Parts: sequence; structure tokens; C-alpha cells
Amino acid sequence: MLKESVSRQSAIKHQTSNSKQRSRAAFTLIELLVVMAIIAILLLLVAPAFTNIKGGRDVTSAAYTIKGVLDTARTYAMSNNTYTWVGFYEEDVSQSSTNPATAGIGRLVMSIVASKDGTTIYTGTLSSPAVELDPTKLIQVGKLTKIDNVHLQTFPDPTATPPPDTFATRPAPGLNTARIGDSSPDNPSLSPFRYPVGPGTTTQYTFTKAVQFSPLGEARIDNNNYSLKTAIEVGIKPSHGTTPDSSSPSPSGVNPVAIQLTGVGGNVKIYRR
Repeated sequence: MLKESVSRQSAIKHQTSNSKQRSRAAFTLIELLVVMAIIAILLLLVAPAFTNIKGGRDVTSAAYTIKGVLDTARTYAMSNNTYTWVGFYEEDVSQSSTNPATAGIGRLVMSIVASKDGTTIYTGTLSSPAVELDPTKLIQVGKLTKIDNVHLQTFPDPTATPPPDTFATRPAPGLNTARIGDSSPDNPSLSPFRYPVGPGTTTQYTFTKAVQFSPLGEARIDNNNYSLKTAIEVGIKPSHGTTPDSSSPSPSGVNPVAIQLTGVGGNVKIYRR
């Protein structure tokens, strides 16, 4: 009898212990589900912030790519005692590049060309109609540069007080003849150039927005019709496919970037909000 009683008590204790363990396990599972639900809610709340950060990084990378192209063109002009041009063209990012190109939104295309004989190729003051730079007198410097999900944008002048360290306090270009954006310069270049260059080539891109560098490293928009400016600005903002970022808050949007270069020195600097 004593042995049977001890066995029953042992069995009861074992069952109670197992029941407590199952209870603890079940409680732990419920806790895990609650935590997972909280994490899911938080991810939904912060997803826009992460998207914005990625967009900011993408447009910053694009700005440094543009800076690199401008620096390359300036260095080539000075080291080879010639004139160079950096052309800007925006095409439809929703499709592969066509030939001839399809103008649109979302893909920025840049090309560097240089004068073979060290001259501007054009002469005197240019007037309408536009005359293409002779493609047989140009050489291509490097390959085309293409950046997806970027939109050229003409930004208003900054209104904040310098020092000029941020987008809001950057030097003011002042005139559209010192800007490259979606609505600047006011008129297409009177000295456009094509891609590819050379004799007997079929034009894929015609660049009617450009920065010209002289053998001294001086930079100006398009050609010598425009005077040297204190600051020349290339404005960009992110795009989502063929839809540019919203212009709010303020006319410049969330992630505006201005790539500026000085007219006399041609030095390039990036300004972000």
C-alpha cells in the first residue's frame, strides 16, 4: 500500500510538472506572437522613412557621378589645351534607350566631347537657327554616362543666409543662363552636339543642354554666347520611374541636390538639404 501511495504521488507530481512546462511553453508562444505583431506594425510605420533614406542615398550617388563627369571634362580641357562639352539629356526610363532617343523623365544621359583642333569649332556670336558642332571635328571622351531614377530640375534661388554650406544657403545662380534643369536654360543651345560623333554617324542623342569648358578650365552654359557666371548649377531630384519626387515640402521637394561649379575656376561642389 505504501509503495502504491508513493507511486501515485510521484505520478501526480510528474503530471503537474509536465502541465506547468506546457503552460510555460504555451505562454512563451503567445508572447512570441505578440512581439511579432508589434514588429510588423512598426515596420509598416517606418517603411516610408527607409524609402526616403534610400532615395536620398541614390540621388547623392547620382550627384557624385555628375560631379565626376564634370571634373573629367574640365581636366581633359586643361590637360589637352582644348574645349570640351558635357551634354545633358533626359530620356524615358520606362523603356530601354532607343535610337533615336526618346525624350522623357527618369534617366539622365551625359556625354563628354572635345574639340580636335583646340578651338570652339563655332565662331563669333551665335544666332538662330542652331548649328550643330561639326561631328567630324569632335572626339568622344569616355563612354556615355546614364543614371536611372533621376530627374533634371530647375530650382529657385536660395533664400537663406550664407555661409554657403547647404542647399538652402548655396550661392544663387540668379539667371537661367546659369542653370541646367528641366526648364533651363530658357532656350536650347545654338551649338548642340550629337552622340555618337565622327563622320557618317547616325545620331542617337542630340545634346541641347551643355556645360562648356575652356583650356583654362573656365565653365559656362552651352557656348560663348553666355558670359562667365559666379555659379553654374545642375539641379536634380529623385524620380520613381517616370514620376519625379513631389515638390513638397517647399518648391524643391524632399531630396533636392544642386551640383554647382564656379565659372572662372570650374570647381565643383555638391549641395544637399
